[in-house]
Amino acid sequence: MNHGPAQKTDNQETRVQESSPRRDVALGLAALGVVYGDIGTSPIYALRQCFHGTHPFAPTPENVLGVLSLIFWALTITISLKYLLFVMRADNRGEGGILALLALLAPWRVRAGLNQRVLLALGIFGAALLYGDGAITPAISVLSAIEGLEVATPALEQYVLPMTILVLVLLFRFQKRGTARVGAAFGPVMAVWFCTIAILGVFGIVRAPHVLTAVDPRHAIAFFLGHGAGGFVILGAVFLAVTGGEALYADMGQFGRRPIRVAWCRLVLPALLLNYFGQGALIIAEPEGVSHPFYHLAPQWALYPLVLLATAATVIASQAVISGAFSLTRQAVQLNQCPRVRIVQTSSEEIGQIYIPSVNWLLMIVTVGLVLGFRSSDNLASAYGVAVSTTMVITTVLAFFVMRDRWKWSPLVAGAVALLFLVVDLSFFAANLLKIASGGWFPLLAGVVVYTLMSTWYRGRAILAQKLGAATMAIDAFLAKITAESPLRVPGTAVFMTGRVSGTPPLLLHHLSHDKVLHEQVILLTVVTQEVPRVPAGDRLEVADLGAGLYRVRVRYGFMQSPNVPVALRQCEALGLRVDPDSATFYIGRERLIPSPKVPGMMLWRERLFAFLWHNSLDATAFYNIPAERVEELGMQVEI
Repeated sequence: MNHGPAQKTDNQETRVQESSPRRDVALGLAALGVVYGDIGTSPIYALRQCFHGTHPFAPTPENVLGVLSLIFWALTITISLKYLLFVMRADNRGEGGILALLALLAPWRVRAGLNQRVLLALGIFGAALLYGDGAITPAISVLSAIEGLEVATPALEQYVLPMTILVLVLLFRFQKRGTARVGAAFGPVMAVWFCTIAILGVFGIVRAPHVLTAVDPRHAIAFFLGHGAGGFVILGAVFLAVTGGEALYADMGQFGRRPIRVAWCRLVLPALLLNYFGQGALIIAEPEGVSHPFYHLAPQWALYPLVLLATAATVIASQAVISGAFSLTRQAVQLNQCPRVRIVQTSSEEIGQIYIPSVNWLLMIVTVGLVLGFRSSDNLASAYGVAVSTTMVITTVLAFFVMRDRWKWSPLVAGAVALLFLVVDLSFFAANLLKIASGGWFPLLAGVVVYTLMSTWYRGRAILAQKLGAATMAIDAFLAKITAESPLRVPGTAVFMTGRVSGTPPLLLHHLSHDKVLHEQVILLTVVTQEVPRVPAGDRLEVADLGAGLYRVRVRYGFMQSPNVPVALRQCEALGLRVDPDSATFYIGRERLIPSPKVPGMMLWRERLFAFLWHNSLDATAFYNIPAERVEELGMQVEI
């Protein structure tokens, strides 16, 4: 597959170098709402879980300093070094995310002698886990924010769950309207949020200024030495401070590396550290405030405004995660990892602003169910982190191969860098495994379910393509056949949609054998999704004249683009092929799959699952934007 020059694939800094400081500031402000919403709202519940969660530690000054030191170095190593400095360099034509990283590895993974299935399975499973995160993040974020009402007055405790569910339902119902109108407000709101938590942190630090010494890693070491193996449990709560790190990489394509890095270094990281250290100082000075250290930083008169601001910030954080699930689904569909689903473009200007109804409503049901099932942010924290920590480990493993084979780093250097990150990632991963019994099973179960669906779809498509490929005829043989038999040619254009870029599609053979006629102009059209985010318009079309009125058209799209066949056909005129999609007839196959134990490839239950997914996936007519009144479907039975 053609991925363009290496320097173009691996380095997208041109637009950043040419950008002005004012543009960097504007993009950095926008990134606050999309990129940093998740990690930016972690102070509401992260430190609290260390001293008031499932496995609480005594809020002694030594323990507080040790935990703050762990949080400081977790943010430094995992976010600042791993993601911002190293992983974000592994962009696929400017796009990030685990599926983009997997696509980036495609050109060399076979040449490198690696087991392609292992890498593919790792990437798909890492992506599948993010759906569990997409349900838990809105639940724990919004619930923890509204729990601040309990601090303002215990009388409002009974209204926390109903208000949380109301906010979440409104959030998901709003998705169909798109985020174009309110997107511009996300950044300023989050800027106010970060400034607010920084100011609250400063007021807290004044109570016990010596908390600033927690930047010394010896406090973290002393914490583990003092608690032994029991201190390992704290990492599961500390990890909550770095959840959202994957968003830095996944949303890179919307803003570029530099604005994301600038926003982190100049505002996000200082604000987070000031607030965490402020909460630590409050716990040292007032141990009774450990139940809600974030809200206890604020004076009584500011509690209600702070709850409102926190709710707005968590809604924005949730919006970013939901939008990420939409984007991930479109990538999976385009890369044949997921059945076709209805994708609605909510903005004519921003390609990344999409809405997928099926994903949205499923996420809403699961999220509300989590709130009703776990009933508090403390309980939800037990389920949170398992999926993200697993994905972070997978990202590090894939990044190692990029450093070694694509960037041509020496194995020693690439191994040393990956080992540093793996030590941290695996420590968090192991600590989060302790949460499985108390709720961590949910994101793993969700990941296994989604992985099973995606892998079954991918494998089933390969088996189906192999079965249909066996029924094809060489194009030269077909041309000789119609020359010899001279079938009746009727006026007009027939477009046969085919997934193969060679041979004669079975659909055309089926049509000719039953109808005994051919159109004067026959187009064999294949839509190819390349493992790059976007294919430029100039590289999208390839037209080949096969003779006897037959043409083969190949239309290329990136995995971040939505295909539109009529538009592509109109553009063929520039290449010498004139087609009017409004008068052409489109022939699309409607295969009826019959699972059978006689056909090798998958277990019978997976064959049945694939057949169910196949029959319930979105019609090709709608997915490719083909006029329904111009479509003829030809049914075929295929045993799999």
